[in-house]
Amino acid sequence: MAIGSGLGAQLGIAAESSYGTFVASSKFLEFTKESLALKKTTGQSAGVAAGRMLPLSSRRVITRKEVQGSIDLEVANKGMGLLFQSLMGTSVTPVQQVATTAYLQTHTLADTAGKSLCIQKGVPLTTGVVTDKTFLGCKVVSAEFSCEVGGMLTATFEFDGKDCDETQTLAVASYSNMSPFNFSQMGLKTGTYNSETALDGIRKVSCKIERKMDVDRFYANQSALKKEPISNDLVAITGSIETDYTGTTLDDLHTSDGATSMVWEFLGPIIASTYAETFRIRLPAIKLDEGPPVIDGFGVVKPTFSYTGLYDGTNLPVIEYMSTDVTL
Repeated sequence: MAIGSGLGAQLGIAAESSYGTFVASSKFLEFTKESLALKKTTGQSAGVAAGRMLPLSSRRVITRKEVQGSIDLEVANKGMGLLFQSLMGTSVTPVQQVATTAYLQTHTLADTAGKSLCIQKGVPLTTGVVTDKTFLGCKVVSAEFSCEVGGMLTATFEFDGKDCDETQTLAVASYSNMSPFNFSQMGLKTGTYNSETALDGIRKVSCKIERKMDVDRFYANQSALKKEPISNDLVAITGSIETDYTGTTLDDLHTSDGATSMVWEFLGPIIASTYAETFRIRLPAIKLDEGPPVIDGFGVVKPTFSYTGLYDGTNLPVIEYMSTDVTL
């Protein structure tokens, strides 16, 4: 029996072979909270019947079903590849670095057609029995990463899904020895693409990647369930950089509306040779929208610059992930 509280909960994920098809969980996430739930649309008959004072329960029907919700977690040094692939869209195979135990995943921005997850949630009753809720056809519609002074690198993944199946057998959760990326490992660089230099005074960084999709593809002959969402707008990349005013690099870019490449990275312990555990977001072009410095009393000036990620005409945004994961 499990503990009859959130201490006994679990989340497992697997890549689906086709949209909305069950696949047993292959990875288990250490998460901080989640809100995945079945959303149903119902219709109630409005038919008049002599003397009837209440709607008839047998004449209420479900007209459509879908899944919505999010998962909050700390970005760890292994086991995150499936989430990154579902967000970014490129089919990725980890590449071994020379003959070491380090493997590099390069998740380049692409369409996410065919990239969906089966997410299985174990929800404990107070008796210790863990109930199964398996969410099918889960597409990542956005992910936001954030880290500040003294904190962990955290992420929130938002999902749109097809259906909830409560008939599957709950997988037995297993966890590898994972460590979270954190502020002590964080660096931020800007400048010319592939020649960026470190910035001083950075206190907090965030980056949100939004995949705009048509999530309303409900048709006849689909038993109230949707077909796979399709990209229907440009990807939106936004974020913020909170600083102490130690230099004018960002301020000057705001004034000129100039573009700069941005590399936000976390470098952990060495896996082997010169290859360190790594999480890196590389944006070939950003422009600063807001944040010129203002003086608010006697303290250190602390501007927060908001930015928009753009295409430089040649290079696409990338998430790079170095770990010991041989597969996603």
